[in-house]
Amino acid sequence: MFTKRTVIRKYIRFYGSVQAVGFRYYAKNAADLCGATGWVRNEYDGSVTMEIQGTERQIADTIDGIKRGRYIHIDCMEEKAIDVDPDERGFRVRYH
Repeated sequence: MFTKRTVIRKYIRFYGSVQAVGFRYYAKNAADLCGATGWVRNEYDGSVTMEIQGTERQIADTIDGIKRGRYIHIDCMEEKAIDVDPDERGFRVRYH
């Protein structure tokens, strides 16, 4: 049986203990393992933003991988669907 693997892209902002705890490291490793693409970066207000692209499953698995970080504690997440980037390859850490 063939199931369609629809690729989507989300902008997600994470709040909580998300800086200086390895968040971006876990995000990159989890995305790479799951086959998701996009980027992650720290924000000046102490939050972390991410654009992530893949299937719903790849995105959910990436977030689950981040949550397994030893000192990471996500209080809340804001997310919205955005346009897919058909040319994107890989997942990277961005610096302002």
